[in-house]
Amino acid sequence: MSLVQKRPFGQRYAFVVVAVIFLSLLIAAGLRSAPGVLMLPLEEAFGWRRDVISFSAAIGIFLYGLAGPFAAALMERVGLRRTLLASLALMSASTGASLLMSEPWHLIASWGVFSGIGSGAVASVLGATIVNRWFKTNRGLMMGLMSASSATGMLVFLPFLAALAQSGGWQPVVIAVSVATAALIPLVYLLVPERPASIGITRYGAEPGEKEQPSLAASGNFLTATLSTLRQAAGTRVFWYLFATFFICGFTTNGLVGTHLIAFCGDMGIPEVRAASLLALMGIFDLVGTTLSGWLTDRFDPRKLLGIYYGVRGLALVYLPLSGFSGTSLTIFAILYGLDWIATVPPTLRLSNEAFGDRSGPLVFGWIVAGHQIGAATAAYFGGALREMQGDYALAFQIAGMTAIAAAALSLLIEPSETLRRRAPQPA
Repeated sequence: MSLVQKRPFGQRYAFVVVAVIFLSLLIAAGLRSAPGVLMLPLEEAFGWRRDVISFSAAIGIFLYGLAGPFAAALMERVGLRRTLLASLALMSASTGASLLMSEPWHLIASWGVFSGIGSGAVASVLGATIVNRWFKTNRGLMMGLMSASSATGMLVFLPFLAALAQSGGWQPVVIAVSVATAALIPLVYLLVPERPASIGITRYGAEPGEKEQPSLAASGNFLTATLSTLRQAAGTRVFWYLFATFFICGFTTNGLVGTHLIAFCGDMGIPEVRAASLLALMGIFDLVGTTLSGWLTDRFDPRKLLGIYYGVRGLALVYLPLSGFSGTSLTIFAILYGLDWIATVPPTLRLSNEAFGDRSGPLVFGWIVAGHQIGAATAAYFGGALREMQGDYALAFQIAGMTAIAAAALSLLIEPSETLRRRAPQPA
């Protein structure tokens, strides 16, 4: 057993951990949103078709999601700090290596395969693991803050990255992302303990002497634990409802809007920096909306919240191609869309925890997030391919809007939490 390393602030040290993880999630979100900024510069520099560039983004998003549940299990089996540090190193190295690329497969390997695997551990499953491990109370609010970090990542990075791309091409963007990711490594190493017991405290809001329940993946083969948890969860209807709605969530957010909105605006004659600023404006409103969503999730029916969020998002996406792309119409879109960009995460996590419990909830949520990223990967490629076939993005955005409205209806079919707890899968 490792020696207990005392830290200041008592139980409030949980907020120090949240701050470092928030920053990690923020920079990982900047990495995953960078292909949207790189699309036009890479097209100009190498002559690569937009569907080829979209394919690399789709691979990265897909692996970002697929790695999530395995990363959640690996955090329990070999340690959260080790997993996170290795992931940050892989993200920095893979994006930095893309400076040497000259063929499309280099782009797919660096920004697709390796950065996708690395960033999969620095995603929503990390936030869920931290919240469950460090907080007994205020979980919805904390998950809202964690989720908002992706919006803040756009807010901080995209205008800056777009300005770099506009003035210096794609290489300065790559350097900025690689350096920012590497800078996180010492912060995580110094400030993030493995768990509250490592520094002699209990979870925030817990009574002194609380005993932490071991995760299902904490012993044995982590691959077996991950896959067996999926098998148990897949036998419940609630898992497939959450998986399907989160698939649509990914399809309508970072898959389509995050990857193609800047290019869509470029087709409409809007400069790249201005288009990135539009995404940043969404980030401002999502920072508010997602944090508020966490607060609401602690107090109201999460199914009804999901229905509202998906409905508003669908209407906003249907509206965009018809908006005329004036300054006023784009501002209206940014506000409506931005308020619930990632607002769906806190209620989805609450439903997952209620259905499957604290022990397997984070692993199940990892698989639900995998559905989100499969949806995002589908939209990233679908948007580029449809743009090549149609000559514009209008149909792609309208289709996405209709799927979000379908998700709003599907959210209301999820069973009440009391029934879910009775039907939750039990560990073997």
